[in-house]
Amino acid sequence: MTSVTPVPCAIYTRKSSEEGLEQAFNSLDAQAVACLAYIESQRHEGWRPLRNRYDDGGISGATMERPALQSLLADIDAGRVKMVVVYKIDRLTRTLADFARLVERFDAAGCSFVSVTQAFNTSTSMGRLTLNVLLSFAQFEREVTGERIRDKIAASKKKGMWMGGLVPLGYARLPGPQENRLAVHSDEASMVRQIFDLYERLGNLGDVATEVERLGLRSKRHQFADGRTRGGSVLTRGQIHFLLTNPLYRGLVRHRGTVMPGLHEAIIAVDLWDRVQAKLQQASVRPRGRGRQSGEHANPNPVRSPFIGKIFDEAGRTLCPTHAQKGGRRHRYYVSRHLMLRQTASTPEGWRLPAEAFERKVVQLIARQIKTCAGNLSLLGDPVAADAAGLVRRAGAAADRIAGTDPALLAELVRSIHLATGSIRITLDREILSGELAVRAADLSAQLIEFKSPFTLRRRGVEVRIVAGAMSPEPDPVLVRLLARAHSWAMDIRAGRSLADLARRDGHSESYIRTRLPMAFLAPKIQAAILNGKQPPDLSAETLVRKGIPPDWSEQAHRFGFST
Repeated sequence: MTSVTPVPCAIYTRKSSEEGLEQAFNSLDAQAVACLAYIESQRHEGWRPLRNRYDDGGISGATMERPALQSLLADIDAGRVKMVVVYKIDRLTRTLADFARLVERFDAAGCSFVSVTQAFNTSTSMGRLTLNVLLSFAQFEREVTGERIRDKIAASKKKGMWMGGLVPLGYARLPGPQENRLAVHSDEASMVRQIFDLYERLGNLGDVATEVERLGLRSKRHQFADGRTRGGSVLTRGQIHFLLTNPLYRGLVRHRGTVMPGLHEAIIAVDLWDRVQAKLQQASVRPRGRGRQSGEHANPNPVRSPFIGKIFDEAGRTLCPTHAQKGGRRHRYYVSRHLMLRQTASTPEGWRLPAEAFERKVVQLIARQIKTCAGNLSLLGDPVAADAAGLVRRAGAAADRIAGTDPALLAELVRSIHLATGSIRITLDREILSGELAVRAADLSAQLIEFKSPFTLRRRGVEVRIVAGAMSPEPDPVLVRLLARAHSWAMDIRAGRSLADLARRDGHSESYIRTRLPMAFLAPKIQAAILNGKQPPDLSAETLVRKGIPPDWSEQAHRFGFST
């Protein structure tokens, strides 16, 4: 007679509530009896029940942090269990994401599981096929749900609905079932009309900001559920510009650069809106500097700063957008308001950020946070009906879309940015992000909506470099090019050519070549770091020239920040 291989079976039982557990024969006992009977029916296959029972009483199946389940998993990993028997699948877990992870862990340990009442057994090919079909349908359901969410947001905005976020100045949220509509707040609406009238009369944002502050007009005050408050401060130039260009006050709703008629009442009349927009457009393309007297270089579609009124410093003060003109090119910045007002020397030091570099860095941080949260399964607060692989794939696609996004979407996506010494905290709009990720807004985790990252500014000569998040290798093209030239010059000099010959050939002065030639004699590890982009962020060609390159390699490492 052929002997069968013993299959040690573990019985797992669970009940969500504690009701009835004090009874002599409770629900856990009933589940265990049914499982034991099933094991006895499979004795001819070698199934043998373990003495130890794994009971989780009064614990929800939505969490994996269950004492008996963790003990069971430890015994499975140790090879003491080859079959898990449950009364129903939902006794093991209620979420398909956890279900998929459990099955993967079972397979790795050579363990299977069976449901007594559902004819579900992963030890057979049909059971595994059923599992794969269930997971495939779960992924399909999630993707279809995502498409519906995106379509619903677009369709709702086409109907003129306001789809959430901070209520703008001049409006209040309608309570109850009409929460997607805005009502005019009479006192605040008069402030908005006053600001529009001021700009039409003065035609200059700086003058309007000064007059608004003199009149005591303040930004809208928001009270959050956790007790935090925001707003009630002096309106900055950036906030005023955002207010003057917000089509919501014209009775319109904006969605990804397109405006549609809204359901809410307009605060600003059509003729006043048109006159103010014409003045703003005229001011934005006004020629500045030499070589700009004619309109041939004027930009009819100037780049708008997407973070107007959304960047705050340690004291809660807003950074305002501004720009400078140099060589016929417009350079945008975000600058602390007190610096723009040129307050006294006792004013604390503020921020001055190159706008384009800062916006790129913020987009990179958002995209990285989405991929990180998807990778460690923390994108959703409770990942119900979402398989890990599908979630990572969708999040990666959404992060790539956001990385190449337009300023209009970026302005909608970011709710606020708080700067502090050494860190940046970014808060995203839950509704907008849910549409991009194709998940319900309520399912998104708090870790994704608001996150912190390291943030510093490194000065390299006149250039300010933003260092944020995990640093990735980024070769400096200027350094790499000069390093290659220095080696070429060194080879020419060894071949007998003079500095004067090299200067005439390359169009540089002898002094220029002499001060940069020592780069060819940098320590090998420093040259390798420059080529791989792993040099200190503040190391530049100007730094090497200014500090001088000593012949000793250890001194070079100490002088240029490679010694630590």
